[in-house]
Amino acid sequence: MKVILSVDAISPPLTGIGRYVWELSQRLPQQDGIDRVRYFSHGQWYHDLHARLAQAPAGRSGLRQQLARSRLLVAGWRQLMQHVNGRALANLADHIYHGPGVHLLPFPGKSVATIHDLSVYRCPQYHTRECLDDMRREIPKTLVRADFLIAVSEFTRREVIDHFGWPEDKIRAIPLGVKPQYRPRTPQETQPALAQLGLAHGRYALCIATIEPRKNIDGLLSAYERLPDDLKREYPLVLAGGSGWNNEATLARIARAQAQGWLSYLGYVPETELPLLLAGARSFIFPSFYEGFGLPVLEAMASGVPVVTSNRASLPEVVQGAALLTNPDDIPALTEVIRRSLEDNAWREAAIPASRQVAAGYSWDTTARQTADVYRLLAGA
Repeated sequence: MKVILSVDAISPPLTGIGRYVWELSQRLPQQDGIDRVRYFSHGQWYHDLHARLAQAPAGRSGLRQQLARSRLLVAGWRQLMQHVNGRALANLADHIYHGPGVHLLPFPGKSVATIHDLSVYRCPQYHTRECLDDMRREIPKTLVRADFLIAVSEFTRREVIDHFGWPEDKIRAIPLGVKPQYRPRTPQETQPALAQLGLAHGRYALCIATIEPRKNIDGLLSAYERLPDDLKREYPLVLAGGSGWNNEATLARIARAQAQGWLSYLGYVPETELPLLLAGARSFIFPSFYEGFGLPVLEAMASGVPVVTSNRASLPEVVQGAALLTNPDDIPALTEVIRRSLEDNAWREAAIPASRQVAAGYSWDTTARQTADVYRLLAGA
């Protein structure tokens, strides 16, 4: 069985879909029945993905931003790439083609796409107009081209079935995994890295999220601000994540909270530093309005850190009862579960082993193995 994996999403920094594609790329060649995996992106074949990840030029992002400003240029670029991709893939019908993001190219053989969420349909207010236009144009094309779909959660699988009427026997939920680097750590392990950030092991609450509306950072700030002053001083809130969009007012609130001494905003933190930052947290707070999976929550659980998260979308499915769930719109309720995650030692002592047990059921090896099962299904069809 020969496989083509689209690696468009592999570029630094690895987040979201890029992380998913990378982990698949490192494991698919070892799966039973797979004779060869070829890596394809924008008309080119890649043999060394480590080199692609290391050498991906920052200018490419800038070029895309420039193209996005002109619909004429976008249309021209799409037409050119359709021609280039079509020529590159034309004689490979004996392969299985996997588009691990929403953009699935036309392909003469069997193809599968991964759907990560339907937020552009379910909560369009959390996306830019450019993103909405692009995704709503591409998702229907992908559904026409795909022979089979993978969803990253049962929640997303049900949304695809319900929203598009997709056949239930042609979509499978395959959850994401967690890297072994996310594990409990001693203060001796974490403190050298935390000291550089002005933090101490077990003395802060953590949220890892892009500063954008969907992540509900404003709700988190409002809830944390309501905590008693002495609790905020003992466990300041730490935010780690790059700046997204429509966040000017949120960033101003973050600056005020920093000036008041109960918040530290780290900005983007390299992935290599996240395991230590997570393992050193007193609790992890992720009050997102909508997630197709919610990987940071799983990584926190694997790290032995009690979790507070939303009772919406995929998040209850991922945590399997081992976290404190709350309505992200209910600020007093969010404040209370945050307080409990910091102060309720009885709950914490039960939640930590329960969280680790749940997280132990997720692995990237399992994700790759179940993905290969889908390929075999298509190959035998």
